[in-house]
Amino acid sequence: MDFSIISTISMIVDFLNNIFWSYLLIILLIGAGIYFTLKNNFVQFRMMKEMVILLKDGTGEAKHGISSFQAFCISTASRVGTGNLAGVALAVAAGGPGAVFWMWLIALLGSASAFVESTIAQVYKEKNGTTFKGGPAYYIEKALHCKWLGLVFAILISITYGLVFNSVQANTISFAFENAFGIGRSTISIVLFILTGLVIFGGIHRIASISEKIVPLMAVVYVVIVIGVLVLNIKELPGIIVLIVKSAFGPEQFMGGALGAAVMQGIKRGLFSNEAGMGSAPNAAATAHVTHPVKQGLVQTLAVFTDTLIVCSATAFLILVSGTYKTSTADGIALTQEALTSQIGSIGGPFIAICIFLFAFSSLVGNYYYGEANIQFLYPKNKTYLNLYRLACLFMIGYGSIAELKFVWSLADLFMALMAVINIYAILRLRNIAKICLDDYIAQKKVGKDPVFKAKDVGITENAECWE
Repeated sequence: MDFSIISTISMIVDFLNNIFWSYLLIILLIGAGIYFTLKNNFVQFRMMKEMVILLKDGTGEAKHGISSFQAFCISTASRVGTGNLAGVALAVAAGGPGAVFWMWLIALLGSASAFVESTIAQVYKEKNGTTFKGGPAYYIEKALHCKWLGLVFAILISITYGLVFNSVQANTISFAFENAFGIGRSTISIVLFILTGLVIFGGIHRIASISEKIVPLMAVVYVVIVIGVLVLNIKELPGIIVLIVKSAFGPEQFMGGALGAAVMQGIKRGLFSNEAGMGSAPNAAATAHVTHPVKQGLVQTLAVFTDTLIVCSATAFLILVSGTYKTSTADGIALTQEALTSQIGSIGGPFIAICIFLFAFSSLVGNYYYGEANIQFLYPKNKTYLNLYRLACLFMIGYGSIAELKFVWSLADLFMALMAVINIYAILRLRNIAKICLDDYIAQKKVGKDPVFKAKDVGITENAECWE
């Protein structure tokens, strides 16, 4: 493609991103998070213990579809990826330490949006052979009776996750391995193409199996290593926390214009990582076999906390403790590698490269599934389009491995923004469905029952065929 065309496209993408992220999405994301938090009586905080219990109870095999834990792992596979290692580094480099505070805030508030969207996705899921399928495209059509908007969302998420986001994940893997081992990015491109193809042509059960094994292992190993670094720097942590808060609200940042950068970068990178309210995780939530929609809503809420408050925070503290963000010219994953190398020696770079491979590879297959669920919405009875989509996904993984970092991330930001606007509109319209389900769940728990959902008992009389 001609360089001038790429430059023009890049300018248009940057212009649109500035409109969405500087104005519209800050209001929508924070506003929706506050509204859902109040409407559902702080569900993300008061039912934390219940979330952990449900996750533990959902680790068994599901009779139909996949288990609650496997659905948690698929969504977490998509959440816990380059956003946690490269995205956090980008946020700190561009927005300063204050960006971390805004990442925390969007997770705390956004978790309420995650509860609502995943609960609604469960209510309006559909049978898909021996499994289930669903997500925003499905509940937009079935509950809002707006098929055209469901089609728009299905197209957006199919492009965003299977194509654009997967190019971001592949981009970060190739940079990390080139930086750590000197392996050519084209070589990594071929390896990722083959490995991802083997998984995505195996269907949802293979994706669930891979995610179930990789996600818990990679998250625990990475967080434990970073905690070890932080323990060695324990005296600096109080100062780091003060720095984060001060940089988020300080008068110096306000006067210098840095406050806006911190807010924008924190929210942008926080949403890219935890995906709360964006309409992606509901596609995984809908696949779970549970006895009540709220069970998966609560489990997906826990996934947001796991992603941002644990894994993203680990990366942020690592970078801030190391101080490399002040002096380094590195960006993205290279900055995280430099930060860990400064703390544990030369092994830091290769360790981060291996971590990012596991993080991002699980994201590749998790992201792909979101696209698959929506290709099935667009073409429910035509396998040809699904196979063409799989090939397009693999092509974008190959392309992303050798593409320029800035343009790939900017494109991801734009598509993420468009998805978020449509999904937040939909779940605001359907807010009472989630509240009715939550009230029913709590009422059954109070009388000692293991909640079982029946749509007609709560006044949902159409298009909830899985709950009849």
